[in-house]
Amino acid sequence: MNEYSLPDQINQLLTSNRRQTEHFTELVRKGNYMPETPDVLIDAITALSMGKNVLLKGPTGSGKTKFAETLSYLFNQPMFSVNSSVDLDAESLLGFKTLEYKDGQQQIDFVPGPVINAMNYGTFLYIDEINMAKPETLPLINGVLDYRRTLTNPFTNEIVSANEGFGVIAAINEGYVGTVPLNEALKNRFVVIEVSYIQGEQLKQLIHNSTKLSDKTLIDLFVKLSEDLIFAVSQGKIAEDAASIRALLDACDLSALIPPKRAIQRAITDKLDEAREREFVASIAETLFR
Repeated sequence: MNEYSLPDQINQLLTSNRRQTEHFTELVRKGNYMPETPDVLIDAITALSMGKNVLLKGPTGSGKTKFAETLSYLFNQPMFSVNSSVDLDAESLLGFKTLEYKDGQQQIDFVPGPVINAMNYGTFLYIDEINMAKPETLPLINGVLDYRRTLTNPFTNEIVSANEGFGVIAAINEGYVGTVPLNEALKNRFVVIEVSYIQGEQLKQLIHNSTKLSDKTLIDLFVKLSEDLIFAVSQGKIAEDAASIRALLDACDLSALIPPKRAIQRAITDKLDEAREREFVASIAETLFR
């Protein structure tokens, strides 16, 4: 099983006193993901450095993709991505055959997909919303996810073995429409990292680093808006989409140039399907951004 040669800065983080939050913050700043606690990122780094697969589990918009991108940045490791859906098939994962002309002759060529590319290049593979895929599709890569790190390409009958540096990060939204529970054989191939909504100082830092909004008063208000939306989700008053950190960052970006309430309408409110949810979010925005 592959183990990574960690950059010096990550080695220092893993061996340093975990209370040194300033060092931690500076290390992850450029990755643009600030977890609720340093342990969340440290544990993910530790698992990947030992050659284990990581499953990021959390609500919609909690920053799982940004988390994966930050891990890719910290390891200085490019990342191939798979966006799961009910239409995900062997070709989407592994690649496909195509007709090519070479020296005037027609020949069949194989174009690698994200899984085989990541294995060949020894990079990260990111599988987003892995539980959106049909249960019969994912067993195609079971061998990739265990100690073998190999698969038999059904299109070429070639045995593909992952090169050093290959690793798998997946994300899951439990209970979301269109998802199915992961079977135990698949789930047992991952170390699970719970990803919560970013709040408080971490969110403030993320807004500062990731958006064009620089007004400190407005940033504080957006942090409070996020807190109110997350609480409303926990009470079942609005859908998880309304509390998406991704959507909040879009609203912050827009607020650098247009009024905040209009920015919230464009980035958050108008995405919601139910009128009562749109009215609820608009009411919170009206209270905060007078």
